[in-house]
Amino acid sequence: MKNLIYILFILITAPAWSQEVVELPMTSTKVVVKFAFKNGSITDPEGKEGLTNLTASVLTQSGSDKYTKSQIDDLIYPMAAQYGSFTDKEMTTFTFEVHKDFLDKFYDIFSSLLLNPTFDQKDFDRVKSNTEVYVKEVIKANSDEDFSKMALEEKLFAGTGYEHMKAGTVNGLANITREDVVSHYKKYFTRNNVTVGIAGSYPASFVQKVKADINKLSDAQPEIPALEEVKMPDGIRVQLVPKPNNLGTAVYTGYPIEINRASKDWPALLVVNSYLGEHRKSYSKLYQLIREQRSMNYGDYTYIEWYEAGGSYQLPLTGFPRSQNYFAIWLRPVQTAISLKGQYPELADIKIGHAHFALRMAVNEINRVKTEGLTQEEFDLTRQFLRSYMKLFIQTPERQLGFLLDSKFYGMDNYIELMDKKLASLTLEEVNAAAAKYLQTENMYVTMITDTQEAEPLKKSLLNNQVSPMAYSNIIKESLPEEVFELDKKVEGLKLNVTDVQITDPKELFVD
Repeated sequence: MKNLIYILFILITAPAWSQEVVELPMTSTKVVVKFAFKNGSITDPEGKEGLTNLTASVLTQSGSDKYTKSQIDDLIYPMAAQYGSFTDKEMTTFTFEVHKDFLDKFYDIFSSLLLNPTFDQKDFDRVKSNTEVYVKEVIKANSDEDFSKMALEEKLFAGTGYEHMKAGTVNGLANITREDVVSHYKKYFTRNNVTVGIAGSYPASFVQKVKADINKLSDAQPEIPALEEVKMPDGIRVQLVPKPNNLGTAVYTGYPIEINRASKDWPALLVVNSYLGEHRKSYSKLYQLIREQRSMNYGDYTYIEWYEAGGSYQLPLTGFPRSQNYFAIWLRPVQTAISLKGQYPELADIKIGHAHFALRMAVNEINRVKTEGLTQEEFDLTRQFLRSYMKLFIQTPERQLGFLLDSKFYGMDNYIELMDKKLASLTLEEVNAAAAKYLQTENMYVTMITDTQEAEPLKKSLLNNQVSPMAYSNIIKESLPEEVFELDKKVEGLKLNVTDVQITDPKELFVD
């Protein structure tokens, strides 16, 4: 009886751990902790787009009830510690890394930030101002590649919670106040929607402390909006965004696919995608056709899920799991007419650069793979590459932990291990069936950031399906084998199902 009473006492008085904790103990000099909140930009209220990202950013760039931001910077500098946040469509993650010798001291600082942030007005104003400048100017001026990706998502996900950039919109950010940030933190960064990850060399007592502290967060049950249907476009719908004196045209295309990491066909589509355009890999087919053989640009890749900061990172980052994906083609800028004419006198008469031809070349190859599939040799080599390559994704404790947390989002235990097993048993027939099922080129959105002088001629060429012969300089033309010109002749007149081409002023994007 006494034992029963004691057990009941423990059950009643013990704290209820409402969140999952993923542990990854290992021999390491560092400890990594992640707090992954299932709360991304889809929870931004209408008219306040960017609120989730701004809340997380102000929290990590402000002070707490114990320390000011300046004091925190001074305290952690000798520790060589780091922390930060990132918001995606459906998840916001806070991460810290610190040497194990400073774990307790640093955790005292970070936990005070997470549990009792001040959201100081001056810090709020500073972070909001920087974010507004990014949305209004930086993304449009600094990287045409990122610009094209964000512009395409605004079209592809129109009318859904995925539509606006994670950073927000011009009008949405303008409407956000400090009080909005404080309220959003209490409603959405709660004990009920967080998964905690801990990796490295840490004592068991630290895990218990983290669990206890997380349960000090708000007990509110966040209302996460349901995801709306993403509609397939009717035909190929092109958006041209002109900028003065643009030497390259950044091309990004996409159409929705109903598949994610937990789907049965995912391993097969991984192989198809890798064969076509593995990120920053020269063996991939589009890279060979467009860059390697024809020297047209920097790189040509395909994607079946969001790839964060692809212009900066060769390996995929973690913290960006999504329920809704799209097949994308990314042609890193091909030269515009103004660029080609400026370099090669023999091309002085051209009106359009390489964008139309490059798009046709990519579409032609995707059609070929859809109808013909991969050969046994192509399948074997691509599968072998992927099984080795994916192991590089988890080289550090931070990456291992990140992939484990992303796995939980999809209801999986360990995505990297599972994919290796799935790839090992995959067949050529399954891969070619996935290619036939998911690849198509009749309906897609296309965004091109191009030169002002090129926009109208390119619009006319796309709408009228005009022949777009490849424009080579003499020095490149002399070095090419005849089979390159034979394929060029076939591709230059390939009919594309273009149903609409719009020219959009950059100032009109990311406003509402």
